[in-house]
Amino acid sequence: MSLILKSILNADTEARYLTPGELEPIKSFVKNGERRLRLVQALTENRERIVKQSGTQLFQKRPDVVSPGGNAYGQEMTATCLRDIDYYLRLITYSIVAGDATPIQEIGVIGAREMYRSLGTPIEAVAESIRAMKNITTSMMSAEDASEVGGYFDYLIAGLQ
Repeated sequence: MSLILKSILNADTEARYLTPGELEPIKSFVKNGERRLRLVQALTENRERIVKQSGTQLFQKRPDVVSPGGNAYGQEMTATCLRDIDYYLRLITYSIVAGDATPIQEIGVIGAREMYRSLGTPIEAVAESIRAMKNITTSMMSAEDASEVGGYFDYLIAGLQ
């Protein structure tokens, strides 16, 4: 839940106006909004490169995934794996816009472990693909931007394991 919505719901529950203490974080959130949007735009514009390179790194590090019997064996399954990597990058962008990890938690993590287990997909390989995405993404950014974006990747990795 976004900071703004959370603040409004808390105040409304108590039938009161927002306090100066609640308005200050909202002010900061709005002030940093342009930066968050710039980060999301950079990720969106580079998504194909990020996904492709992440997949390549995953398949090099985990050849068992693309070997016969592996979850990404064959052109169709490899495409499915890359689709999942793209899906997680999209969730990262949602969280950056929101300024918190709620989209990752509510959309991407709940039930994911169980789904991957039922499909026989090793969670470690999924986490490895997200680590690769993080490394590729953060290498394209300033240290400050990489730090902010990297935290969302870390949150997603921790949530899947």
